[in-house]
Amino acid sequence: MKVILSTLNAKYIHTSLAIRCLKAYSEKDFDIELAEYTIKDPVMNIVSDLFQRGADVIGFSCYIWNIEETIKVIDVLKKIMPEVKIVLGGPEVSYDTEHWMKRLANVDFIVVGEGEETFHQLLQELEGDRKFHFVYGLAYRKGEEVIIMPGRPKADLNELPSPYRFAEDIPELGKRVVYFETSRGCPFSCQFCLSSIEVGVRYYDIERTKSDILYLIDNGAKLIKFVDRTFNIKRDYALEMFKFLIENHRGCVFQFEITADIMRPEVLDYLAENAPPGVFRFEIGVQSTNDPTNELVKRRQNFTKLSRTVTKVKQSGKIDQHLDLIAGLPLEDYNTFRKTFNDVFALGPEELQLGFLKMLRGTGLRIDADKYNYTYMDVAPYEMLSNDVLSFADIVRLKRLEDVLEKYWNSHRMDHTVNYLIEREFSSAFDFFQEFGDYWEGQGWQKIGHQLEDLFTRLQSFLESRGTKRMDMVLGLMKLDYFLNHKYKPRKIWWEHTLEKDDWSSYMKMALQHPDALLSPAAADVSKENTGETDVASQQTQPYREMIPAFASLNLGEKELQKHAVLDVLPFSLDHILSGGSPLTAEGRTLLLVVYQQNGQQKPLYYTMPIGKNIAAM
Repeated sequence: MKVILSTLNAKYIHTSLAIRCLKAYSEKDFDIELAEYTIKDPVMNIVSDLFQRGADVIGFSCYIWNIEETIKVIDVLKKIMPEVKIVLGGPEVSYDTEHWMKRLANVDFIVVGEGEETFHQLLQELEGDRKFHFVYGLAYRKGEEVIIMPGRPKADLNELPSPYRFAEDIPELGKRVVYFETSRGCPFSCQFCLSSIEVGVRYYDIERTKSDILYLIDNGAKLIKFVDRTFNIKRDYALEMFKFLIENHRGCVFQFEITADIMRPEVLDYLAENAPPGVFRFEIGVQSTNDPTNELVKRRQNFTKLSRTVTKVKQSGKIDQHLDLIAGLPLEDYNTFRKTFNDVFALGPEELQLGFLKMLRGTGLRIDADKYNYTYMDVAPYEMLSNDVLSFADIVRLKRLEDVLEKYWNSHRMDHTVNYLIEREFSSAFDFFQEFGDYWEGQGWQKIGHQLEDLFTRLQSFLESRGTKRMDMVLGLMKLDYFLNHKYKPRKIWWEHTLEKDDWSSYMKMALQHPDALLSPAAADVSKENTGETDVASQQTQPYREMIPAFASLNLGEKELQKHAVLDVLPFSLDHILSGGSPLTAEGRTLLLVVYQQNGQQKPLYYTMPIGKNIAAM
């Protein structure tokens, strides 16, 4: 009996841990093959591939992002392979299982909940006496009747074989994301989350976990995402794992979901002192800062402690943080969500993801949906459309905000410009993204694509339409951000006025004759700190800056600069603005010089020189 375990991932770089767990448990007794596709693949391509592989049993792992596409595949498969047994499993079909069995006539079995033992026993029965009523955790058909067996006790995780050591995975380890679990379950009871349904947390033996991670790193893994719902729930366990990963990372990057308000100070101190920059990434679900909302959905959260953790991690400059918000939770109207957004944005996360509430099957919030007058999509992803305090019109506006948030903040294309606008020109971060999002849709830009240059010209159009002050300063910051968006010297620019050729040559000679006068951003920051001009707020919101070499140490001649550098003159003191100084006191001009291809990371290096009376003496 040949078995294929399949799933439709959201992207090619993703991999499915679930089907690997099932194969690892059953491959000693059955011929099992893995087949992964994406939700973007044409249905006929998937069906053709599965048909040519040939199988007696095909199992699909189902989630909200792939269920509807998976159904299309199943319906065609059954037409051309009516004898094949179709098995579904995964969180999307583990709740309201009778609904799925009645809706999907082409599905023969559903594995409910944790699948390793249930799927293995199902395969045994398919090959043997077919007494499916012996298989706990299984839904099956008996004539026209749907039978759902009682759930199976949770497995002892240390009796499950490792899903990380398949030889066929090795060639792709460095090209795709590896998903890894050190535990199962969640200690919290958030009513919008499926993880709240499983009581308690079970752990794999830590030495086994370390061994599996070393195997993955040894075989080329570059990105490992831990799927534990709260990686830091046990302080000693988390600290030991952090130490192990720091000592053995060898360039691999690790991403964790953590609960920030329970992170212990000693763990934070250890990470601040020892974590290599860029190796760790934290994902933190804040969701809402509205206390009545959090209380109602049974989400215990101390935002003061959470803020302390996020701030300390950010100040270390070692770890990127991805913070999540959910719009549409009960009691969270448009105005309180505005406060939630601004509360969290003020922490300066590298990424701020704005999601919209999904009414997931099996969750307490879906069960109580009528209490709050929820309307939501009938099919996955079951996104909410309105409730008693948030209208569909509000949702539409927030979708516009989300769009420009992704394009202009999470993409990090314009950090300097956006920080300045939020601090100096708009009432809050929320107001900037919302106003821009409304303008973006009003121009019809959501219907057309964009190049990098379009993002700059569209922001300029928006700012000019509202009469933004000091546009010369804004445009100067936009030029800086535009230059920093390129790995190589850009061939074109989006602004109209450029330096005359003679002026360009004059400034280039000045840079070559006085290389020590060109300051790196780090050097400029130090000089501002020494004069007491840096305020704490601007330090927290400025993007982390790596130490870059002094311009003089690059030893570049005129030919190298001609080939690998751009320069411009900004009509204000750039260093003064970047260190949080007032636009009213940013007198003078700045020579901006950006150099490309001078480091291994292919990141541009930029330097500044004040142009004024002091420079005239040169």
